[in-house]
Amino acid sequence: MNEVYDNNMKLIPLLKFIDKYKKVLISLLMSVIAVVLYFFISNSINKQNHEEAALIYNEWIAEISNDTPDMSNLDEMLDSLLQDYKKTGYTQVALLSKANLDAKNQRFEEALVSFNVLINITEGFRGNKIYNKMARVSSARIKLYLGDYDAALNFIQKYSSSSSNAYIHELTGDILLKKGQIKLAEDQYNIASEKYTDQASKSIISMKLANLGE
Repeated sequence: MNEVYDNNMKLIPLLKFIDKYKKVLISLLMSVIAVVLYFFISNSINKQNHEEAALIYNEWIAEISNDTPDMSNLDEMLDSLLQDYKKTGYTQVALLSKANLDAKNQRFEEALVSFNVLINITEGFRGNKIYNKMARVSSARIKLYLGDYDAALNFIQKYSSSSSNAYIHELTGDILLKKGQIKLAEDQYNIASEKYTDQASKSIISMKLANLGE
């Protein structure tokens, strides 16, 4: 009997605490439940979005794999992916594929539009850095080809201004050379030469450096 009484006495401080902060505890509990429900619903929606995006992407792959893909169908499917499933990897791959196809067929303005959309949706802390870099490099190459050297440089300056991969430094050197900034181009070529590990690429850089003096 005394043991039961002692146990009840031990519970009194806890009961007083619960009674005193009852509203706070209920609010806290409701907040936890709300957060759990949010993540559950969010995950369910994301899963459903990925499944729906996958269906469109499969149709996209089938169409773009044709020898003569229907561009209007591709544009329609890409618009659907961008409108409803922008953050999925399927949309990003489709954008990259469409941009590369347009560039291959010398539809450069259309390619730049897709690359720019890809850059925008992969930018930031949670963005896909690989796709972002690929889109920037491809855009820079197109702008270099079109003679818009300042725009070409702007696309990759965030990478070339710091230590990056060898090709980006080489491409930056090519752009700077076209702008007539020989010393800066030489610096970028030297960085590229240091970073390349294959002899073929190093030889190409050596030829570009040698041509600077001509």
